[in-house]
Amino acid sequence: MSTPGDAAHPNASTRLVLVSHAGTTATRRAAFPDDEPLERPSAIRPVDLGRISSFRTGPELRCRQTAAALGWDCSVDSALADLDFGTWRGQALDEVVDTSWLTDLSAAPHGGESVHDLLARVSAWLDGLRGLGERVAAVTHPAVIRAAVVHVLSAPAQSFWRIDVAPLSYTQLSHRGSHWTLRETGHAVNQ
Repeated sequence: MSTPGDAAHPNASTRLVLVSHAGTTATRRAAFPDDEPLERPSAIRPVDLGRISSFRTGPELRCRQTAAALGWDCSVDSALADLDFGTWRGQALDEVVDTSWLTDLSAAPHGGESVHDLLARVSAWLDGLRGLGERVAAVTHPAVIRAAVVHVLSAPAQSFWRIDVAPLSYTQLSHRGSHWTLRETGHAVNQ
């Protein structure tokens, strides 16, 4: 198995399937996520994606539980961690008075990570996968998937907030030559 540090071949095709973790109590109550478990892991059915050379997951419990429920043996990849909401973890969205982080993507009033920092982290991770010729599946967070779509489309950073990623949905990306391509997004994993 290749890792992002291995030599890449510029014309090798890389396929990537990003799966958003299943629902949690924070998802349901519109709260900033903490390291909470899934609400209904038993409702998830295993999924066989065929020839996948690398399965990865974000480090949070909700990602690891989703991967296990899908029947995937994943390695934890810290680059797939959720946007760090610092002191706001666990708080309901309507409890937060400072909304500067919604318009200023470099703001992190919660003491965590800014959206701008997340975009840079995810872009670097995607750049590390280019030309590896692998098929990668990863369970991660809506914020990480939104950041990946922004990067792939070379969209303005502010479009981050205009991308909806549902729980337990997937987005497929591919890379060949000089750029990534968005193949499809928003499909339910267990239809």
